[in-house]
Amino acid sequence: MTFKRQNPHVRDRELPRRLAEGTLALVNIPSVSRLEAEAMAHVRAELPLEPVWASDDVLFATSERRAGRPLVLLAGHVDTVPAQDNLPGRIEGDAVVGLGASDMKGGLAVMLALADWALAATPDLDLDLGFLFFTREELPAGESPVPGFLQACPEARDAELVIVLEPTDNELHVGCVGNLSAQLTFRGVSAHSARPWTGENAIHKAAVALAPLAALEPLEVEVDGLVFREVVSAVAIEGGIADNVVPDRCTARLNYRYAPGRSREAAEARLRELTGDAELEILGNSPPAHVVVDRPLVTRLREAGGFAVKPKQAWTPVAQFAEAGLDAVNLGPGATRFAHRADEQIQTGELVRTFEALRRFVSRPGTF
Repeated sequence: MTFKRQNPHVRDRELPRRLAEGTLALVNIPSVSRLEAEAMAHVRAELPLEPVWASDDVLFATSERRAGRPLVLLAGHVDTVPAQDNLPGRIEGDAVVGLGASDMKGGLAVMLALADWALAATPDLDLDLGFLFFTREELPAGESPVPGFLQACPEARDAELVIVLEPTDNELHVGCVGNLSAQLTFRGVSAHSARPWTGENAIHKAAVALAPLAALEPLEVEVDGLVFREVVSAVAIEGGIADNVVPDRCTARLNYRYAPGRSREAAEARLRELTGDAELEILGNSPPAHVVVDRPLVTRLREAGGFAVKPKQAWTPVAQFAEAGLDAVNLGPGATRFAHRADEQIQTGELVRTFEALRRFVSRPGTF
């Protein structure tokens, strides 16, 4: 994709086609988590900027850095969930259809298009731009290369705002909930199922312990005028070895999503409080991201696109940037309802809207 500099007041009529074709090219490169090498090579070939950092898992580049100009970092993952008979992709009317179109190869296409444009438009830029592409986002957070990269790359930590182009329906999603995974273990005494009174049924114990969790209503927590919902869900259960044996062990996996402002330690304490005397093991705990709705750059971003501001009722990589001390938000062209679906797709008009809003956001006032 090549974006030639032109009169800023003339609409680029080829932009929708180029964004759609750029998205389709990315969709048609399989990149399920841990198998992203070809997609990363494609991104590196398409990116017109010299990398500051390049590895198998991370590619980072910036526009020309200028003294006194804030750095805004655009970030996105190249991996997808496994295919569901939705490759190769296709352009169907005003939509790109195929694996990863919404989450988040449409966002990557916008990033590459902005990099092309920024290279030619440096005099019009009011903000410096950074571009970060990374792998393994669709896996547990512990697999992510982002925290290690941020620790090792001081240039990336210069960013005054990180925009993660995850699908948000072109709404500005701020903050994000924490994501705690845990396992409950219930122990009993095995027995013949014809004489259950001679043993203790571990599955029955689990049912009693899980009933209060099932009855819990979402806890609404307001942060800076935005309402996040804390929820606990049983997401897996396992127990029993045969129909004629009373089980002596049962495990249940729990997932707890908790609001910004609650620490990791407080979240674990809250879950222990909810599960009583049950044997609880914490399997993973990714903290939430702080809400940055009042920051000047976030206000400028919101106004550049007329974006509605919503709380992020999910965990996303913004939390990893926040943990490194950076302000981060989610804003992307994909429709959340199509992410991870067999009929995944993205509207070309949404790609254009994101591109034009971000171009306006980083440009000198009045340029676009």
